[in-house]
Amino acid sequence: MKTILIIGATGAVGSQLLAQALRHHQIARVIAPTRRPLQGHPKLVNPLIDFEALPAEAPWWQADIAYCTLGTTLKQAGSAQGFYRVDHDYILHVAELIHAAGTQTFVLNSTLGADINGFGLYLKTKGETERDVGALGFTSLILVRPSLLAGAHRSDKRTGEAIGLWLNRYVGHWIPIKWRAIAVDKVAETMLSAGLAATPGLRVIESAELHTADAQGN
Repeated sequence: MKTILIIGATGAVGSQLLAQALRHHQIARVIAPTRRPLQGHPKLVNPLIDFEALPAEAPWWQADIAYCTLGTTLKQAGSAQGFYRVDHDYILHVAELIHAAGTQTFVLNSTLGADINGFGLYLKTKGETERDVGALGFTSLILVRPSLLAGAHRSDKRTGEAIGLWLNRYVGHWIPIKWRAIAVDKVAETMLSAGLAATPGLRVIESAELHTADAQGN
């Protein structure tokens, strides 16, 4: 029976991950620090946090597995600096605290095409986050790189995402598998399974693998 930690439990993938974890027979306790309270559950521990003032010595940083689905958009963040602060600085600081507490398995939701030399702020930031989290020395590090997310309940309007999902809906069979939209619950399921089955070293799960049963450990 595992204790897991979820960072970003209120987001599209994170909320799915939380729901699946609370139902999972191998998980005894789910720690989900958030800025606003979550609905109560017997398995759930829900510390309220401020990402600008995280408690370094909190005992709940220690878990069997840590999952991070934290992220924002340039529009939500308001600036390139604000976006980088959330998608790089917040994630790296959380990972540092988690590693320092003794948690040895870290599963990060990244993105297709993440690369420090990638095109544009988004891909470069994701690539730098992967690189810097990887340098912390987790025994098991799993990077999940989904393409466009389908089935996400957004509070904001994302025109580019809507166009991409429309194309996937009507001409998806002509789109290469790695570029096809992937359901948020499938991403969460893959993350959960990969963390529970973690082996030492680095594992990168690309978007194409998310569409296969192999990614689920079946």
